[in-house]
Amino acid sequence: CTFRQWRAEKSHCSLLHGYALSVELFFQSSTLNDQNWVIDFGDLKEVKQVLCDMFDHKTLIAADDPQLDFFREGHKRGVLDLVVVPAVGCEKFAEAIYHLVNSWLIQRTIMGLNKNKDVRLVKVEVREHGANGVIFEGGI
Repeated sequence: CTFRQWRAEKSHCSLLHGYALSVELFFQSSTLNDQNWVIDFGDLKEVKQVLCDMFDHKTLIAADDPQLDFFREGHKRGVLDLVVVPAVGCEKFAEAIYHLVNSWLIQRTIMGLNKNKDVRLVKVEVREHGANGVIFEGGI
């Protein structure tokens, strides 16, 4: 995906730049299910699709970016696939992913789809590359 931190006035980060972001989800449970798993990773296909829809080949722009109309015009003209988000950056992406996946997990538990009733999302790590990454932990 590509994004810019428009508030970084004295940094190249104010310009559009892209990364092949990686996302790691960390789950915890006091018990294992019948297959000796905390969670069935196959069930995460829904989550993967939501993350692809949000990030894969997308241009993420903050809702308060002063150039938002410019990016909307680019989207309208078909030169970028715009996703407007409350804020940009690995920190905000990790936080958003945490809340999205946590809501998904809670809903699955309510619906009885999780074998482990106490499975929970502990943290989300988002990395731009090997040297830059952040972790958002729930309950902080």
